[in-house]
Amino acid sequence: MEIPATARAFWAEFKASWPGDPTAKFYEAFHFDDNASDADALAQLVLRGAKGATAGLAWAFESAHKPLPLPGDLSIVTRFSGEPVCVIETKSVRIVPFAEVDSDFAATEGEGDGSLAYWRRAHTAYFARECARLDREFSDAMPVVCEEFRVVFPRKAGNAA
Repeated sequence: MEIPATARAFWAEFKASWPGDPTAKFYEAFHFDDNASDADALAQLVLRGAKGATAGLAWAFESAHKPLPLPGDLSIVTRFSGEPVCVIETKSVRIVPFAEVDSDFAATEGEGDGSLAYWRRAHTAYFARECARLDREFSDAMPVVCEEFRVVFPRKAGNAA
């Protein structure tokens, strides 16, 4: 994948702080969710250290012909506008049926009150929209990609995009 123009200066700052050249490990630049207010709020949760995981539909990866991230991959988290906020490193990836996402993962994802009940409500709404976009049926058995990550380079106050 190519580093988007809006994130190249930020990636150059990160690259200067990293031992060796991390470019071969670049996976993607992305924002969370499908709307600006949620995407920006989730990016802030990552910066605050409250969010250390994310979940996506395996079907969305398949539809986009996109490989799953691997441990060690590096991604730029952006605001909905594309403004970079941090670089994360993938720690682990697993695929589980929606109904088998557990409370530990929900807590690591760090959204809402951190409970599994909140995770299920929020992700049912999001995944229902994704399923409609992909012409798939939402179900408790649909495959969910559960990725855990850590922040390796946060945007510092005053850094330009």
